[in-house]
Amino acid sequence: MDSAQAAGRNIRRLRTAAGLSLADLAAAADVSKTTLHGLEQGEGNPTLSTLWALATALGVSLGELLEPPAPPVAVVRADEGPRADGDAVHARLLHRIAVRGTVEVLAIEVGAAEQASQRHLPGVSECMVVTGGGIRTGPSDAPVDLAEGDSVHFGAASPHLYQGLAGRNTAVLLMLHPSGP
Repeated sequence: MDSAQAAGRNIRRLRTAAGLSLADLAAAADVSKTTLHGLEQGEGNPTLSTLWALATALGVSLGELLEPPAPPVAVVRADEGPRADGDAVHARLLHRIAVRGTVEVLAIEVGAAEQASQRHLPGVSECMVVTGGGIRTGPSDAPVDLAEGDSVHFGAASPHLYQGLAGRNTAVLLMLHPSGP
């Protein structure tokens, strides 16, 4: 996906989430409806000033318009991810998650039986870091197997599952809830 297509999808997604019509956003950003429609279709090459005007009208950063959409399920294996090392602390970036709302942090243990989880409210996502054993988790139609040190981030607004793959399976689970109205 090229940058114009990514920006177009992001503009449309953010406009819809804000409950704005094409005409409302065009007026707020002082761009024509035709220009905005073309941008949302991934056509054209928007100028920086047009993108700034749209970002301001949407109340988001410029980066939110430019960044390509995240994959629906993002897996980071134990030996992957950019690292930064200090004298005593060694860090590895697992996921960058933008959140407006509440984050619940849970220590979990997962048994061998498969547990189905119904869909959560729209916008809820889960991020899990396996701390021991192995766990199968993710959307019910595309679960992933994780080992100790692996992590996953996925949208939890569709059915998903959990299943332990070893004797003792532990993880830290972050439940990310968007802010309410």
